Amino acid sequence: MSDQLPPCPVCVSEFSYETGALLACPMCGHEWSTDVDEETDAAEGVVKDAVGNVLADGDTVHIVKDLKVKGAGGGVVKMGTKVRGIRLITDGVGDHDLDAKVPGFGQMQLKSSVVKKVV
Repeated sequence: MSDQLPPCPVCVSEFSYETGALLACPMCGHEWSTDVDEETDAAEGVVKDAVGNVLADGDTVHIVKDLKVKGAGGGVVKMGTKVRGIRLITDGVGDHDLDAKVPGFGQMQLKSSVVKKVV
């Protein structure tokens, strides 16, 4: 086999395998992309939405799936909710990279993977 897959970047396991467009590690469960452009974008701090549109401060986005809200009363942010004036952040909790004021919930952090830019 001439085209050997790269080892896992997290645990360095040599047992990585392809799952569609991603590579996966059966040892630690990490999934990553082999796309050089995505790695370059991540290194440069480019934030993309769920479908690959580049996001910027002040953009308006739609939520693409129902989100359960933890803490402070809980609830669910419904799919299709329009959020105006997002702000990109680098110091978010976990992998949250957006700060926004969600109607009916107030200020909260969101992941860019659950929003779609309104064009």
